[in-house]
Amino acid sequence: MSAGSTAFQAALNVSQETLDRLETHRLLLAEWSERMNLVGPKELELFWPRHALDSAQVVRLAPGARRWVDLGSGAGFPGLVVAAMLADVPGASVHLVESTGKKAAFLRAVAEAAALPVQVFNQRIEDFGAGEGPYDVVTARALAPLPRLMAYAKPILASGAQGLFHKGADLDAELSAAKEALQGGGFRADVLESLSDPRGRIVRITKAA
Repeated sequence: MSAGSTAFQAALNVSQETLDRLETHRLLLAEWSERMNLVGPKELELFWPRHALDSAQVVRLAPGARRWVDLGSGAGFPGLVVAAMLADVPGASVHLVESTGKKAAFLRAVAEAAALPVQVFNQRIEDFGAGEGPYDVVTARALAPLPRLMAYAKPILASGAQGLFHKGADLDAELSAAKEALQGGGFRADVLESLSDPRGRIVRITKAA
């Protein structure tokens, strides 16, 4: 194992099978990134400590969740990583929504090669709506500011899913801007610390009691 995958395994205590699935993701990401805009060389070097760990941590925040949907999946963060973490869980299913055809093809290629419980929807998020819900969790990473993200995810959240969204240092401003979308829509936001980045946060969105 590489130093990166060893540290990842130590942080999350995952099986060798999970590491193998993620390594398949990493290798295909490197291969496909040579001919299309997925991630740059420097980001590939950070696959394990930044992207994989950052993505995988959300599974720990929803331990009983089986049905997940990831909006704007792109290079597979967090959607493919979540699927790799849940591949041995009976009934697990991860739906990936990606509007760009080439990126959707990449997601399908990784899912097939790594035998992941994934279904890819090559369409705009606005057209996806509530999808094939209800879902347990909706995720998104580096997709949009929170106000716009709430608009994208609202049909899924309204059906009872919790949102687990990766955010950075400007979170306070995003929460302030999203106040109407949150409280006006009957949602609450809880801010959780990130396992992978001291400046990062995970925002948990749930329907208010």
